[in-house]
Amino acid sequence: MANYLIFTDSTGDLTPALIEQAGLQVLPMTFTLDGATYRNYPDGREMPLSDFYNKLRNGSMSTTSQVTLADFEDAFTPVLEQGQDILYLAFSSGLSGTYQASNLAAQELMEKFPGRRVLTVDSLQASMGEGLFSYLVANYAKGGASLDETADYARKLAPTVCAWFTVDDLMFLKRGGRCSGAAAVAGTLLGIKPVLHVDDEGHLIPMEKVRGRRASLDALVKHYQATALDVTGGTVFLSHGDCKADCDYVADKLRALGVKDLHIGDIGPVIGAHSGPGTVALFWVGSKR
Repeated sequence: MANYLIFTDSTGDLTPALIEQAGLQVLPMTFTLDGATYRNYPDGREMPLSDFYNKLRNGSMSTTSQVTLADFEDAFTPVLEQGQDILYLAFSSGLSGTYQASNLAAQELMEKFPGRRVLTVDSLQASMGEGLFSYLVANYAKGGASLDETADYARKLAPTVCAWFTVDDLMFLKRGGRCSGAAAVAGTLLGIKPVLHVDDEGHLIPMEKVRGRRASLDALVKHYQATALDVTGGTVFLSHGDCKADCDYVADKLRALGVKDLHIGDIGPVIGAHSGPGTVALFWVGSKR
């Protein structure tokens, strides 16, 4: 058994079943809604996702917080005290300061525990893109790879994980600074749906605009076909922000292409606070992002 544990954070939106299967440790991030602060546990114990999205639809606004230095120290210290090392797979540095905080925590803890190691790798991804990355890295480690071998694999894998998604309500992108107020209003009136992806630096980038919801969902599948390294045999993650019917539409398209290893999950409150209800996102390993 490898003498290290692999941690990631709850922005990866992995289901409890996938977390258990992969053997991952997950740090919950926090979000604030209607003046109360909650931890984003993968099982939704502090707020069911349906309640979260219903509140957003009714006009509530949510803000989010990154994993803090103290959070890292609290989670990592018991592991190091037991004589194990740590590999931490972080939320994209292009979207959060969590990766930078993890590096500071790693330096401090390795000084506090001489001989122990804490390695960090930037996923350059969000939501189930980060989840897919962490899942694949954890499965690689199960083959008996050392800490250094697994960290090297993770660094090489990160730039190949693709993420494409579309949102239903442009106003959430407006709040996050991803589109102007005028563009959001005009796009809403015209039925324009943006298709976005996460670029090589881990930033969220609008890529194209299509008219109509169905066309935006089809665009996700189009990009999958264009860059997937293994269209039928690769692992594919698909997530949604409380819009199961639209997610099922994309899933059916993927299965028609021959995709066999397809995992479907929810977009949690930390990511959903910025993308809004009605978001559908698709993730895979590709030749390019």
